[in-house]
Amino acid sequence: MSMSETRTDARERPLGSTLRGLKRLLPPRFRGDAPVVPVVRLSGVIGAVTPLRPGMTLSGVARMLERAFSTRGAKAVAIVLNSPGGSPVQSHQIHGRIRQLAAEKKLPVLVFVEDVAASGGYMIACAGDEIFCDPSSIVGSIGVVGGSFGFQGLIEKLGIERRLYTSGKNKAMLDPFLPEKADDVARLKAIQHEIHLLFIDLVKRSRGAKIKGDEDDLFSGAYWTGQKSIDLGLSDAIGDLRTVLRTRFGDKVKMPVIAPATGILSSLFGRRSAGMEVASLLNMPGTLPDELISALEARAIWARYGF
Repeated sequence: MSMSETRTDARERPLGSTLRGLKRLLPPRFRGDAPVVPVVRLSGVIGAVTPLRPGMTLSGVARMLERAFSTRGAKAVAIVLNSPGGSPVQSHQIHGRIRQLAAEKKLPVLVFVEDVAASGGYMIACAGDEIFCDPSSIVGSIGVVGGSFGFQGLIEKLGIERRLYTSGKNKAMLDPFLPEKADDVARLKAIQHEIHLLFIDLVKRSRGAKIKGDEDDLFSGAYWTGQKSIDLGLSDAIGDLRTVLRTRFGDKVKMPVIAPATGILSSLFGRRSAGMEVASLLNMPGTLPDELISALEARAIWARYGF
């Protein structure tokens, strides 16, 4: 075959086969010949605990969520969740953003519970069209909790006088350095009850007819292991990320992890467990009391579920 005939054959080759040949030169994630399910990891206590040790907030996860739902060729979005709860406001806002993006992009959301999805963590899990868990996962705790300390006896022993100046009779409600008042406690419980009802309504709208069992028990703040949560309709099935996605979308499914923004503060404070933070703060000279207390509170939240 002459050189001129070879050039003629190349010119006459269909455009489609040429493009396919070029596509094979691209990295697999850009070829578009395999289904893609981006993965977002949401982990930790929910809410801005302190400026130096932020928990999970909408502002902290919004960019990851938007990138995941905007992934080219995505067939679904997977959320790997591990949270004992925290702020009801941030929990509700994260739930809402996930559902907004799912509706806009018309993508199903698959939630995979790791150790725990409890309280506000379960509220976020309810943003999933399906919830998968491990047999040993802790799921539920549909309720509202709040706590404080009472220091009035201690400061009396130390000879410390509390001086507080307010305008408004309820401005110092539940001040930990003053004796507890029955009216203040009643007011707080009324607020908690209102938030609890909102939580219950969200779960009912999310899980619908899947919910089984006695509602007084289901919404009592109790929590269960993975299989029991399935029996109650709080979760859908036992399953891990890789197995479920490969079964549903094929062995070639791509699962790119959408990483959070990195920085000095996130590297210093965002990758430690609550227990590690308590230990490091106790050994740190000049530790701020608020930082130590917030780390202890975070540790206490995890400890409710045996972690």
